[in-house]
Amino acid sequence: MIKTIFRNTFLVGILVLILCAVLFFGIQYSQVKDEAYDALRQEAVYAEQGLMLSGDAYLQSLDHANRVTWISSDGSVIYDSEYALPVASQKDCPEVQAAMAEGEGEGIRKSESSGENTMYYARKCSDGTVLRLSRPLSAVRQALIVVSPVMWVLVLVLLISGVLAFRVAKQIVRPINDMDLDHPESTYPELAPLVGKIREQKMTIQEEVSQRESLRREFTANVSHELKTPLTSISGFAELIAEGVATGDKAKEFSKDIYKESQRLLALIEDIIKLSKLDEDAVGPEHEQVDLYDLAADVLNGLRPAAEKQNISLQLTGDHAEVSGNWQLLSEMVYNLCDNGIKYNHFGGTVTVDVSVQDEQPRLSVEDTGIGIAKEHQKRVFERFYRVDKSHSKEIGGTGLGLSIVKHGAQYHNAQVKLESEPGIGTKVILEFPKNNG
Repeated sequence: MIKTIFRNTFLVGILVLILCAVLFFGIQYSQVKDEAYDALRQEAVYAEQGLMLSGDAYLQSLDHANRVTWISSDGSVIYDSEYALPVASQKDCPEVQAAMAEGEGEGIRKSESSGENTMYYARKCSDGTVLRLSRPLSAVRQALIVVSPVMWVLVLVLLISGVLAFRVAKQIVRPINDMDLDHPESTYPELAPLVGKIREQKMTIQEEVSQRESLRREFTANVSHELKTPLTSISGFAELIAEGVATGDKAKEFSKDIYKESQRLLALIEDIIKLSKLDEDAVGPEHEQVDLYDLAADVLNGLRPAAEKQNISLQLTGDHAEVSGNWQLLSEMVYNLCDNGIKYNHFGGTVTVDVSVQDEQPRLSVEDTGIGIAKEHQKRVFERFYRVDKSHSKEIGGTGLGLSIVKHGAQYHNAQVKLESEPGIGTKVILEFPKNNG
């Protein structure tokens, strides 16, 4: 930050000095040029007086600092202080024409004789001739050398500006660098909004950390409890078989119970791994165009055997709609919704999956005619391990993580989840994906 402030301050100083130098030398050049014209004009007046009294002998007696040319009314040169006669006619020279017409004329142009840019002043004499004095423009520029020490002053000012800019930059930044982020305060009123945002962000981070820690502890406790239940059952059944208490048909029954609990345990572990991947954003970067209608058809085909056991009808309505996402995760989300629709349904009920596009948003809904969810539970059903009816969930083998996976999967795809439910009538879960997602 110091470098940025120093660089910007120093650049401003340089620009100001350059502008001042241009303005100063521009004014000086204009002033020197005006003084040169005044000198030519004054010398021309004296030269005319001497010329009228003594003729060209007066001109020849002068020690000419400037070139003097005496021109007749027809433009021919009568006398030239630098070039021997004859000299080309000067009738077409602008300053001569102006002098002939208006009494005097001046201008800057390249001399045909010397090839240099030259200042000219012409004056019409009382006898109709023209007396012209000229000076090379380089002589005017050389006059600026007198003020060249100003350049050294500017260089010195530039160096001083650099040192001051660096010190000012350090002084400006020091209070910011010394700011205590644990207790942010600032001596600059302009930084009050920034300090306020830092303070708010710090509080938000602390709240999030505290909330995450609380969720972590709750999740750990829930996982421990959920894992302990099937493991206890498996351990108990295995102990009875090992000790010979359960034999014959009873041993087969216990073996089936062990298998059932182990499958429940495996399902629970798989769901925990899925949630961990979603928490760590480790689902994988691979995205593809997924047709929600085709995906829902595959999911329903896989669930038909489970639905037939409860005489539940599976229906798919709507039309094709594509989204960009992770096919495996989207499939698991739809599977969990449909699986819940079957598990928490009445015998002979219906589960309907509808796919559509509304207001350019791909939309998938899963609706069942099941037991429904009471209002007081609807806000919490997406929490991990939350169950509305724990006894019924245990009976059907749910892990309590299905809707949580749906929620996190929706967040991963920037989708919204909506829940509509009435106890005894059924439940409808809607996934709305962003516009132009497909």
